[in-house]
Amino acid sequence: MAAASKGPRNLITDVAGLRVGNAQDNHIKTGTTVLVGDKPFTASVHVMGGAPGTKETDLLAPDKTVEQVDALVLSGGSAFGLDACSGVMDGLRAMGRGFPIGTMNIPIVPGAIIFDLINGGVKDWDENPYRALGQNALQSASERFATGTAGAGTGAMAAMQKGGLGSASIVLSDGVTVGALVVVNALGSVTTPGDKHFWAAPFEVDAEFGGAGPDTKAGHTTPEPSRKEQAMMLQATEGANTTIAIVATDAPLAKTQCCRLAVTAHDGMARAIVPSHTPLDGDLVFGVATGAGTPVDQSQFREIAAAGAVCLSRAIARGVYDATAAPDDLLPTYQNMNARS
Repeated sequence: MAAASKGPRNLITDVAGLRVGNAQDNHIKTGTTVLVGDKPFTASVHVMGGAPGTKETDLLAPDKTVEQVDALVLSGGSAFGLDACSGVMDGLRAMGRGFPIGTMNIPIVPGAIIFDLINGGVKDWDENPYRALGQNALQSASERFATGTAGAGTGAMAAMQKGGLGSASIVLSDGVTVGALVVVNALGSVTTPGDKHFWAAPFEVDAEFGGAGPDTKAGHTTPEPSRKEQAMMLQATEGANTTIAIVATDAPLAKTQCCRLAVTAHDGMARAIVPSHTPLDGDLVFGVATGAGTPVDQSQFREIAAAGAVCLSRAIARGVYDATAAPDDLLPTYQNMNARS
């Protein structure tokens, strides 16, 4: 990949026309994150995990009629969290957004969820809170947003430490911008044995996740016992893990290219989380393009797709690095674990 630099915010919102909103409930230890465009954007999706939780993702397949969507939702809450999409739809409809049919506007809002129902939060709600969280996240959408313990990353956990919401961007030498947004709630570990070095370290830019550098010890094959599994007191963790992400560019991609962008971005997930794409994860990536005009040729697309994978690796590490401690957490944060090193 040609020389590139991170964008001015080092967030997915360096891609022109995109905004991100977060909403969370610290009592429940959960939240929702929304990616919304100034106008509808082209999108597709690819799932590599064995236990996904999704809404409206079938229409994103390359052979389906719908080309563009109004927003994408990443949420905590497992199946309950899918209701966040309804809150975003309500908010967009009130703005006059959506696919027009007769006198109606129907916002197209696909979404995906993580399992964060066992994380030290109090899950005693009488009414599903995620519809309201979705609306609130949409209302807060901005070009700047919090990462780490925020939005859909509020209650996330990786194998060895708290997970979180991460983002990163790259500006390619030809001016094209690529960005990633991710919720890290993986079965696998984002750090090598010893908890100091990120698997994503070779891709780090400007010490954006601490600058510890790559692990000099080679030959890692079997991850250490998961603190997450021990903390959750589960013999099996089916459905209790997932890393969900969005990779976006301002280049004019066709829907088929957005699908391939999502496929390639999974390489970045596998470089940053070990193991990835297990039967017990719901790993998923949305591919997004905001640009208009003739789709880019294969040579340029190859550079964009490679950048998307690198961006996602960096965003995963940043999400965990930026996590902050909260009362009743089941796992420590990366920074607290390494405070004395």
